[in-house]
Amino acid sequence: MAGPPTDPASRGKYADRLDPELWDYIDEVNSWYPPEIVAAPIAEQRAIYDRMCAAFHQGHPDGVTASDGLVAAAHAIPVRRYRMAGKAAAAVVVYYHGGGFVLGGLDSHDDICAEICAGTGFEVVSADYRLAPEHLHPASFEDVLAVFEWVATTSALPIVLCGESAGGNLAAAVAQATRRHERHAVGQVLIYPGLGSDETGRSYVEHAEAPLLSVSDIEFYRRVRSAPGQALDDPTFSPLRDRDFSRLPPTIIVTAECDPLSSDGEVYRDRILAAGGQAWWREEKRLVHSFLRARPTVPRAAEAFARIVGDIARLGAGDEALISPLVGVEERSA
Repeated sequence: MAGPPTDPASRGKYADRLDPELWDYIDEVNSWYPPEIVAAPIAEQRAIYDRMCAAFHQGHPDGVTASDGLVAAAHAIPVRRYRMAGKAAAAVVVYYHGGGFVLGGLDSHDDICAEICAGTGFEVVSADYRLAPEHLHPASFEDVLAVFEWVATTSALPIVLCGESAGGNLAAAVAQATRRHERHAVGQVLIYPGLGSDETGRSYVEHAEAPLLSVSDIEFYRRVRSAPGQALDDPTFSPLRDRDFSRLPPTIIVTAECDPLSSDGEVYRDRILAAGGQAWWREEKRLVHSFLRARPTVPRAAEAFARIVGDIARLGAGDEALISPLVGVEERSA
């Protein structure tokens, strides 16, 4: 995560492009997690990030219960399961958190998962995958795949994959790896995911220095995650580098207009459609990377999050055909 200095004169082309309340959010993030933090030791980055997440935490909606457990794999993988008390769920969401493959865990996106549970009525299982640089690729992928397979084995409910930022990359990789499984996902929702394009796309050029995520940040996190000799065309590392996009579940990709990663969503949508699948891409206007955390104070972010929750609900209910552009949203679709 990175951003411009808080001095309004230094905000460049984004000064009037983003709403004042979004600038307030950006300034607050930068006060907790300033751009220069990427030069600090990883342990310090994590400690500061965790304190920031705790400061932004919104608590759990009424009726949501949460319980922690472990998935037995090559090693124990912590998970947190969210349920609505006294209500039977119609589907289960497997959620992978963001944080550049370096930051975050069960607590960093805890309130987001709880709100998805409350908004859909579905169970939500959040995965605490191993982080880089201690655990290089494919460690995080192996963990999230193991959690998906555990859910598929222990629950008969339809599964919706969902991931945010780095977690969107992991969700897409799991969808591609399990598409031929008997218990494959019935849908996936990817929220401003980094899918490993060649970085020549529209948004990479136009928003190379966007608030809260720059191209240099993306490169930093990719290097930190990479094992020696990492092949960029490995689809478990870069889902857009796959050669086969057939048989993927109905897919919704939601990106922020002012985010270098936005083009990844557009390209991924087009690849799935070209392979005969169902995919929708929605670029939320005048928003930046990490806008989910801005939902309590930024109306645009709150509205975007509500649409995402609705997307998850429709996919879990098997109603993907009902997804269509919403009033007031510019949605780019083929």
